[in-house]
Amino acid sequence: MSLIPSFFGGRRSNVFDPFSLDVWDPFKDLSFPSAEDSAFLKTRVDWKETPEAHVFKADIPGLKKEQVKVEIEDDKVLQISGERSVEKEDKNDKWHRVERSSGKFLRKFRLPENAKVDQVKASIENGVLTVTVPKEEVKKPDVKAVQISG
Repeated sequence: MSLIPSFFGGRRSNVFDPFSLDVWDPFKDLSFPSAEDSAFLKTRVDWKETPEAHVFKADIPGLKKEQVKVEIEDDKVLQISGERSVEKEDKNDKWHRVERSSGKFLRKFRLPENAKVDQVKASIENGVLTVTVPKEEVKKPDVKAVQISG
């Protein structure tokens, strides 16, 4: 890709073409989060692998299990989503600070091949969602020695 401006009619070509006349703009597809995105961005998830399972832990303080969804897409993607509602305001209330976010959040994780997606379990305790995805045992290949003649 070339940094030379397109003087010759805006020819579009492959990104990896070294003779391309396209101008690369590193900020073209950059979008900045809005207030509606803040809950989505602040939903932090830890993923650890144990010998028995993949364990995901998401911080979702203040949410009830009815406000959270855990789904498996196409037998290979774990999707955690939910919505934190805005508190009802009373006209007589005077707000001094609003820091807690509200809105929807969505996180997706591609699961490895050894995930048993039909045995996924989820629970919420003390504002932490724990999703456990058991692993299949990896069978070691049966290796047989072959005699070499000669």
